[in-house]
Amino acid sequence: MRLTVWRTMKLPTDANLAELQQAVLKQISPEITDTQASLLVLLAHVLQTPKTWVLAHPEAHLNAEQAGLFIQLAQRFAHGEPLAYLTGCQEFFGLKFFVSPAVLIPRPETELLVEEALDWLQGKPGSLQALDVGTGSGCIAITLAKLVPNLNVTAVDSSAEALTVASANARQHQVSERVTFLQADLIPEALPRFDLICANLPYIPTGKLSAVNSRAYEPSEALDGGADGLRLLRRFFEQIPQHVCPRGLVLAETEAGLGPATLALARESLPDAQIDLLQDLNQRDRLVRIQLL
Repeated sequence: MRLTVWRTMKLPTDANLAELQQAVLKQISPEITDTQASLLVLLAHVLQTPKTWVLAHPEAHLNAEQAGLFIQLAQRFAHGEPLAYLTGCQEFFGLKFFVSPAVLIPRPETELLVEEALDWLQGKPGSLQALDVGTGSGCIAITLAKLVPNLNVTAVDSSAEALTVASANARQHQVSERVTFLQADLIPEALPRFDLICANLPYIPTGKLSAVNSRAYEPSEALDGGADGLRLLRRFFEQIPQHVCPRGLVLAETEAGLGPATLALARESLPDAQIDLLQDLNQRDRLVRIQLL
């Protein structure tokens, strides 16, 4: 839900950075969390400097153009717009990714999927092939390609706008030659088999969408998993047997309350595989890991 906190921000003229932050803090509702840290990020973004520089120079001033931009961004932040969309950037697995309202903002929980993929990929010789289904910003595909030089990734998404963002991220991280982007609904039938298949598909049950903080700004098609949250995951698991190599690995993120149901879908699809349900750092069901034997 978007919050209406105030209509017009009033700031003192000729305020330094410290005074400016305090003036803004006084005008933002306490309902907004992490306000001070977020304002620091916005000031660093406006000044195009590290946050450490802002902290070390509280006496510095913004020029008129910078002050206008900061006020605009601060007002959007106070009305609930995600910080990542305001700065156009989100960190994931130690890397910075471009983001826009065309893509879901990468979550820390998804780093578990990347960690499992990297553990499995390390030390495997020769050229390896991976598939990232529902790539969004490309954070999974690009991180894996960046950290595993012998890996080639096919990244699929149904949104052309999302693929534009992902392609920009691939260029930014200099992996465009090893990441191929396709616009498609889940796994195109013509694709071959892959050593590794990753999926972070929409899995929020429609009835829970209103509880997702950024839903007013993030694309609903990147969140909505249908009535039971399994609409796309169900189809994904049906496709997997035709597209994963013998002794390959499949990793699929899921919603915390859907762990057993997602596990059941995986076992129905690949009954002879070793299948595990992994928890995130908060001990919530998060990832189904399927190792073909």
